[in-house]
Amino acid sequence: MRGTIVIARRELSAFFRVPLGWVVMALFLFLSGFVFVRFTLQPGTPATMRDFFSFWWRVLVVVSPAISMRLLAEEHRTGTIDPLMSSPVSELAVVTGKFLGAFGFLATCLAPTLVYAAILMLLARPDPGPIVAGYTGILLLGSFQLALGLFFSSLTGSQTLAFLATLITLIVIEFGATYGAGALPAPWDQVPLALSTDLRIADFAKGVIDTTHVAFFLIASAWLCGLAAVVLRTRRWR
Repeated sequence: MRGTIVIARRELSAFFRVPLGWVVMALFLFLSGFVFVRFTLQPGTPATMRDFFSFWWRVLVVVSPAISMRLLAEEHRTGTIDPLMSSPVSELAVVTGKFLGAFGFLATCLAPTLVYAAILMLLARPDPGPIVAGYTGILLLGSFQLALGLFFSSLTGSQTLAFLATLITLIVIEFGATYGAGALPAPWDQVPLALSTDLRIADFAKGVIDTTHVAFFLIASAWLCGLAAVVLRTRRWR
């Protein structure tokens, strides 16, 4: 556990040691603020942050691969993966620390937007349930996408390949749910629908926190992190 925490802290701080981390956060806040002012604070509009959450769910498809692409690919490229693997920490501890660091950066980018929720609560007093569900949905969806990116990052030393593989996979999952379900015979037509993150996140947009969806995102994230640890273990065997 101590090794995991050390790696997570190092990974989180690494995002802020380069300009890219600050640029991503600034861009997040600017675009989030624009969407909030443009679609939420307009007179006569419902007191809801649904448009704000929809923006975040869409932008995560690109942002999550960008955050996760360097987690292990950079270690492979620079050769620092070898001393990391020779340290007295397990592969799972390394992967978990990397994942927590990336997740912490995503949560840090999201945290300032709580100001928007506070402003809406003061001005219109909306139902807090959908707001809590919306933020929960962002974090769960982000965790799944980061874990997927971490897995692809463990396979290559190219950040570009890791980014593209994660992005394309996420797009294929959603297009498969849209077009694959109608093309497959029963009961296989339910598989693309079960994997669709868009369909699962739709309930969070309605203010519903379904434990089935929560379990899906958590289990899928843990499974992908486990696969990344297996990839690292095979590297240690070489």
